[in-house]
Amino acid sequence: MSGRKRFFIEKLDYPRQTEAILSGEEFVHAKTVQRVEEGSEICLLDGSGREYTALVVKVDKRSLTAHITGAYDGEKEPKTHVYLLCGALKGDKTELVVQKATELGVSKVGVFNSDYCSAFMNHNKLERLCKVAREAAKQCMRSRAPEVVYFDDFESAVKSAKQYDNKLFACEFADKSDADISQISGSTALVVGSEGGFSESEFAFAKSEGFAGVTLGKRILRAETAAISLLSLAAYFLGELT
Repeated sequence: MSGRKRFFIEKLDYPRQTEAILSGEEFVHAKTVQRVEEGSEICLLDGSGREYTALVVKVDKRSLTAHITGAYDGEKEPKTHVYLLCGALKGDKTELVVQKATELGVSKVGVFNSDYCSAFMNHNKLERLCKVAREAAKQCMRSRAPEVVYFDDFESAVKSAKQYDNKLFACEFADKSDADISQISGSTALVVGSEGGFSESEFAFAKSEGFAGVTLGKRILRAETAAISLLSLAAYFLGELT
């Protein structure tokens, strides 16, 4: 099953629905990059956690039709819900964070603006991040792509993690960690800043919302390194990398 080319599609109603039409960017990728043709066996993903084996029966100029031959539950999805909140980064660094976060099993990514953030987001950039998440999900054999959202202000981003069991805030000016990351269990939210870091008032606000400050060692890490490192540690101690 893993050898089949994988493509995201709108939600399917299988077994009531036995045919699926692939169009848009996913069709273009299937036809021009993956060279899918009539008779090819593919795997369709509708974001539900189910995976659908299908046989391509028709390829047109703008879409292809596939006959669904079976369905099964994906085995690569994380058992624990992890939410990464990351300050917007310059250049394509935010894309790198979204890509690696997807590979590490994150369920949701929130990108936010903050006091010392010098990058900016727009609709096109957000769409690009969603595409990066989908491509990374296919590459690492996940059944779902993580949701990617944007917050124009730091406070809204922090408040969006209210329901999580663990809330950890990577702070470069904290003297020591207020929580033991090796002891976490359950749903987890992680906050990492942009290249400019956080202000004291932002750290204070996060703590008032239940976040515990954590350090990542005595060296100052690049923002993208900090995000990937903290997420890797959390995934390991939550049992997602074992």
